[in-house]
Amino acid sequence: MTAQLRASLLALVLLIGFLQTRARPDRTRMNCYKDVKGTIYDYEALTLNGNELIQFKQYAGKLILLVNVATYCGLTAQYPELNALQEELMPVGLVVLGFPCNQFGKQEPGDNSEILPGLKHVRPGRGYVPNFQLFEKGDVNGEKEQKVFTFLKLSCPHPSEVLGSSRHISWDPVKVHDIRWNFEKFLVGPDGVPVMRWSHRTPVGAVRADILEYLKQPNSK
Repeated sequence: MTAQLRASLLALVLLIGFLQTRARPDRTRMNCYKDVKGTIYDYEALTLNGNELIQFKQYAGKLILLVNVATYCGLTAQYPELNALQEELMPVGLVVLGFPCNQFGKQEPGDNSEILPGLKHVRPGRGYVPNFQLFEKGDVNGEKEQKVFTFLKLSCPHPSEVLGSSRHISWDPVKVHDIRWNFEKFLVGPDGVPVMRWSHRTPVGAVRADILEYLKQPNSK
């Protein structure tokens, strides 16, 4: 190997190392702000069938995991995992709440009456039925976003600095804490105050581990 080739290889190795140290990979979880004003108990939502207006104060004393969901998404495989999570952690007070949304890749195109059949027969399919409460389809970003998501986003910074590609942003106004994609998650403590926020890329297993770690804290109950 010539001295010039060795020098070139060394320069390449140093460059790769430099780029790796400069890279800032997205976090998958962020803790919410400590000075949150208000609680989730100030909000309410209509069930998927539109027959019941649920006031979130009925969940007082429980852990609440709120997820914006979509039927025709690559992450829809998380639906059965969310079923398993609720079944496992329900005895310790966890409640999962799902909010269908069509703002990301138009992956929830049907109306409310089409969502459960789509889940059962298409994705995830194989007779799947959610064991957690789904609410009516609505926006989570922009001018018409549901008020509960306005509260959650103001309470918790987003794990990622990147908003995403402009071709995927269909809402206005665009804000720094906006939800980036389907299956982002927010955990609300038993006092109604948001605790954590996860990126859509975070596996449900990692969310489970974070919740179990949180439950070890004295103020989690």
